[in-house]
Amino acid sequence: MSDICMGTMTFGSQTDEAEAFRVLDRCFEAGINFYDTAEGYPVPPDVKWVGRTEEIVGRWMKTKPRDAIILATKVSGPSHVWFKSPCRNGMTALDRKNIFQAIDDSLTRLQTDYIDLYQTHWPDHDAPYDEMMDALDELVRAGKVRVLGCSNETSWGLMKSLAASEKLGGARYHTIQNNFSLNNRRFEDELAQVCRQEGVSLIPYSPLAGGVLSGKYQGGATPEGARFSRYLQMEGRQAAMGRRFVNEKSLAATERYLKIAEEAGLHPVTMATAWSKQHDFVASTIVGVSAYDQVQPILDAMELVLSDEVMKALHKVSKDILYPMG
Repeated sequence: MSDICMGTMTFGSQTDEAEAFRVLDRCFEAGINFYDTAEGYPVPPDVKWVGRTEEIVGRWMKTKPRDAIILATKVSGPSHVWFKSPCRNGMTALDRKNIFQAIDDSLTRLQTDYIDLYQTHWPDHDAPYDEMMDALDELVRAGKVRVLGCSNETSWGLMKSLAASEKLGGARYHTIQNNFSLNNRRFEDELAQVCRQEGVSLIPYSPLAGGVLSGKYQGGATPEGARFSRYLQMEGRQAAMGRRFVNEKSLAATERYLKIAEEAGLHPVTMATAWSKQHDFVASTIVGVSAYDQVQPILDAMELVLSDEVMKALHKVSKDILYPMG
């Protein structure tokens, strides 16, 4: 599995199919073999285009050998904080019925008969974990899924699921996909230790902190077409998410990171992506773009190992400006 995974959540909203194919082809040519999507994509969540991303990825995969691709997708869990999945009219409890319906619908859209990594997209802490893990284990035994993972899970939820799988003697989670970046290091507080002790790998998403670490929001800028430029103009959940990523502390931290990158002769996107990869509990870092011209700085991070000097400088910013994203 490649150290970088290409995420696809903008494909079908911000990014049209032709541009998505250009991005995916470039990544494949560069040696990226790991691709992540979800039944609820693209973003922002909307019933008018839900499932479109999987359809685009499915059509693209038909141009490549299936066994050359490690494909990840997700089943929507219940709404948490800001993300309300439009799948199944919002009925997204992680019970047997919804899990079985979701996998069959995803397989159809993706035009494949198996998923390499199937993940629960937001946890369902009100559902019986025994039922959920047993249903997911059935998918593995049926050959529809190879490996299981979770996303946006807590330390409690991860341990609860692992205990349920151990009790049932079935398939367990091997990965967790959570937010992790220079502007959001909360994963290191507790979940990193769970991963190390339990043999679970993080596949972090948003290593650029939603694009903030590229510097494009500095000085109050709201670039046309950028995700948080759109979110900050919306209401409710999306606006709150925009303010979480783009705020006084996150921009102040980013200003210092940009200076470190400049002094090291690195593109800030390359530096932030390489930093994410450089952790013992990380298996592969999920990146995302909305346009082809954003791909190269990410590819430049594939073989890059940041120096101890750069790592120490980055860590000092994290110490000086604690939890920029709250």
